Amino acid sequence: MGQKINPLGFRLGTIQSHHSLWFAKPKNYSEDLQEDKKIRDCIKNYVQKNIRISSGMEGIARIEIQKRIDLIQVIVYMGFPKLLIEDKPRRVEELQMNVQKELNCVNRKLNIAITRISNPYGHPNILAEFLAGQLKNRVSFRKAMKKTIELTEQANTKGIQVQIAGRIDGKEIARVEWIREGRVPLQTIEAKIDYCSYTVRTIYGVLGIKIWIFVDEE
Repeated sequence: MGQKINPLGFRLGTIQSHHSLWFAKPKNYSEDLQEDKKIRDCIKNYVQKNIRISSGMEGIARIEIQKRIDLIQVIVYMGFPKLLIEDKPRRVEELQMNVQKELNCVNRKLNIAITRISNPYGHPNILAEFLAGQLKNRVSFRKAMKKTIELTEQANTKGIQVQIAGRIDGKEIARVEWIREGRVPLQTIEAKIDYCSYTVRTIYGVLGIKIWIFVDEE
């Protein structure tokens, strides 16, 4: 079979940078990595519980983490920052408290900043959430995929590929369906490609969603 590699990892060091920036000694590396996962999960769960956007999307594009000896700086990039609009300081403080409780970090300060992104539908995570919501509501998968591609047209991207795998529409045999609009040059390292994989639990079982977006060429 064709060898497949994560498009973000493939471009690391050329046009893609890390989402976590910190340095650790080899013996502490795994702990720091688990800590990052805890921070990300905690933020996603908090947003999921407290902020239901009309279409049921969290709207988190990505979470960047920078660590220093005495500080953990977390930047949350959101497409629809309801957190920002409604009593911002209280919500962010509550979120900070939650994450600190989860990490129980005593001698380190935690700082969470929320940044709005200009065109949310140019980000695969937000599109995957939208598509997942559609599939949960039993919209036919082709219709949902086409609607997802229509949304990216607002964000003037150069190409998008959407793939759904699993028991689509509750069929007995799992299969993979995909659709592409524009061009998605996965082998060109200079091409800035955004990618995400997302799992959605439907009543028939788990479906996997993958979205590749060709943003632009460097």
